[in-house]
Amino acid sequence: MKLSRQAWTAIRAMIVLTIVLGILYPGVIWLAGLAMPSQANGSLLRNPSGEVVGSSLIGQSFTDKKGNPLPQWFQSRPSAAGTGYDASASSGSNWGPENPDLIKAITSRQSQIEKLDGVTKAQIPADAVTASGSGLDPDISEAYALLQVPRVAQERGISESSLRALVEQHVEVRTLGYIGEPVVNVVELNQALSQLK
Repeated sequence: MKLSRQAWTAIRAMIVLTIVLGILYPGVIWLAGLAMPSQANGSLLRNPSGEVVGSSLIGQSFTDKKGNPLPQWFQSRPSAAGTGYDASASSGSNWGPENPDLIKAITSRQSQIEKLDGVTKAQIPADAVTASGSGLDPDISEAYALLQVPRVAQERGISESSLRALVEQHVEVRTLGYIGEPVVNVVELNQALSQLK
């Protein structure tokens, strides 16, 4: 008698869990995918001909084969993921602020930005010389984006005011109005830049 009562309890639990986890939960996920197709498929970015050129969630390097920045593009922040923005090797450097390798990397990046953008070390925001925790962050600060406007405008023959307006259109405000800082998604900004005439 006691065994059959336990068996009945187990059968009821199996039926309830099958309905909840085997039917209701997958149904909710399927409906969410229908309601938000872009997010469900990886927030893919496409060029005007429909070809996938990236994801708005993962940064990209805008450099040549030797790793030199391409001056006609807005530059992303440094990446510590593999050889740079490698989604299969997402990680930070785990270097502390006194680590000599980190200090050397920051100094090198500062010198590169000083030459590329014609600015002083004091004008360079921290995110321009440090990698994010994941190494895949597609966002840079608004200050770093605006610092690059004169160079990109000159390289592309675009007025600085129109390019600054493009940057301002791509500024994402703070979450809930107070969490974090305003940022610019470099991948989306460069995608919009590629479509300018």
